Formats: sequence, C-alpha cells, structure tokens
Amino acid sequence: MHSAPHDLIDQFDPNGPGIHGNLFGLPFTPANASLIIVPVPWEVTVSYKAGTANGPDAVRTASSQVDLFVRELPDAWKSGVAMLPVPRFFLEENRKLREMATQLIERAERGQRTDPQDPLLLKINEACESLNIYVKSITQKQLAEGRLVGLLGGDHSTPLGFLRALAEQYKHFGILQLDAHADLRKAYEGFTYSHASIMYNALRLPAVNKLVQVGIRDLCAEEMEYIRSNSGRITTFFDDDLKAQRYQGTTWDTLCNHIVRELPHHVYISFDIDALDPKLCPNTGTPVPGGLQFEEATYLIRKIVRAGKKIIGFDLSEVAPSPHNDWDANVGARVLHALCNWAAASRNGVTP
Repeated sequence: MHSAPHDLIDQFDPNGPGIHGNLFGLPFTPANASLIIVPVPWEVTVSYKAGTANGPDAVRTASSQVDLFVRELPDAWKSGVAMLPVPRFFLEENRKLREMATQLIERAERGQRTDPQDPLLLKINEACESLNIYVKSITQKQLAEGRLVGLLGGDHSTPLGFLRALAEQYKHFGILQLDAHADLRKAYEGFTYSHASIMYNALRLPAVNKLVQVGIRDLCAEEMEYIRSNSGRITTFFDDDLKAQRYQGTTWDTLCNHIVRELPHHVYISFDIDALDPKLCPNTGTPVPGGLQFEEATYLIRKIVRAGKKIIGFDLSEVAPSPHNDWDANVGARVLHALCNWAAASRNGVTP
C-alpha cells in the first residue's frame, strides 16, 4: 500500500491557506500521494447542456476553499491526496468531437434515424473507445503502484475505462450509483459510450455482480424493463419511494441500512452530481427536481464505511461550473472531499 511521506505531513500546517494549485491545498503531489484523482475533461455525448468538461479544473480551483478538518476523521488530510494534471489534449479533442456529436443529436431530435455506419458516428464511437483505453491505462498504472484511485469527470461516460481496470483486479465488486438517471440505455442516440449508457456498459463486465442505484427519478420504459429483468443484479432505490418512506416516518438511517445491505464487500461509488437536489448543482447537464441533500449523500457514504465495506474506487461526474459563480464547483469540491476521506478511511480500516 502506497503511503504519504511523513516529512510532508510534519511540515504542513493544515490550519493555513494551503498550497496554491494543489487539490484541497494539500502538500502532496502525484509522485507521493496515496490517493490519486484522475481528471477526465470529456463530454462528447452529452444530450442536453454542456460544460462538464470544465469540471475538473473548476473543482480543483474551488477545492482550495475547503477546510481540511473532518470531525469524525481528524487526521483525514494525512492520507495523502493529489490530482494528476488535466490532460489539455483531451479538452481540445473533446471540443472538436462535441461539435460533430451535436450534428447527430440535432438530427435525432428532428426524428431522423442515424445510420450505424455514419462516418461521424463511427469517428465519435472510436474516439470514445480511445478515451476508455486511456483511462484504463492510467488508472491501472496507479492501482499497480498501490494507490487508491478516484476519477473526476467530465460527463458520466468517463469512468468506464476505470471500471475495466478494476474488473481485472477484483473478481467481483458492486457499484453504488448515486444519480438522478438510471443510465441503462443501450447506445443512446447511437453513441455506444453515451453518458446515458454508463451503467449498461458497466454491467457488461462480469466482475460487476451488483448495481445499487440511489436517487433515480428520471428513466425511460426500456430502462425500467431492464431493471425488472435483472432484479437479482440491479437494486434501485427510486427517489420518490425514498421520499414516500421518509414522509411516512422511516428514518434516513434505516433507509441507508437497507441500501448498504444490498452492497457486496467491495464497493465502487459512482457519484453523478445530479443525484443531489438541483439547487446544489443548477448547472449540471441534466438537472432533475428532487434528489438527495448533501448531508444525506455523505451520511450514506459514511454508513458504507462503518458497515465494514471496502471502497475500491470512485468517480464524481457531471459537475458543470457556472461562468457567473463558483457554486457548482464548490459543492463538487466538497463531495469530492467526502469521497476521498471516506474511501481512504475504508481502505485503512478506520470505522469511527
């Protein structure tokens, strides 16, 4: 297991302003961190509002305003978190391909069917698979060096390569998906690796033996049928059902216990920011009324760790910064902070 160097910990003042440009202002670098965040600025197939490709840069910048002290985990910052540089090549590639994808999306919205052999579609699908290969390679390298890995999107299609890397390391694991959408569409709008298809594609990996979805409140009939026909492998906690049980007096703690019981020992957390109430993420690509409060989401993550489950990796996607304020990025940074701290606690066997 890779661990952060003691000299950096001893010399750093966690009460000070932090190191400019570093994730959360921490003193660690990708060379000496034990938990690595892999930024993936990609949103080629988004079907509504764009902006999530700017998420990694915005979250890193906003993270400097996050205080490091966590009451349940006072030494959490010492676990050693750092973020890799944002790959500028993918930002430019994303921009070009996004323009191409928009042409196909506009055709679909006019009711025109896209030929599966359309050169534009083939080019986009090929580029998205190249991204998956890149993400698998870079996360595999970090895992091989004994680091815990988190991925920061971009849209929700971005973690597929990471899931492939984990599928080669773990015989079986489950995914906890916090999301407004089921993301179980097959090749939505013709795109094999659509952001709306991430869980459909993840379930093609035999190692993913369980998908537990929380907060779902926007899905199509095809996805509902897919959930029903895979009831042994998929358990969905719909947002309206969770709300109804809360209104009838069931505590959030009890509901979290039900959710956690559905998860296997090894858990990957896939956190789409639109799982939250849209007042917390108004600029995300496809906001939906309803959703979780920030404290409800982080409480659930803590319950996973306290139940003795092992978080083997995580992603945060669909954070789209506003040009007018830092609210979305601020919330995203705090979600990422919670994911990092509790994933590290899980790995280190800390169960406060």
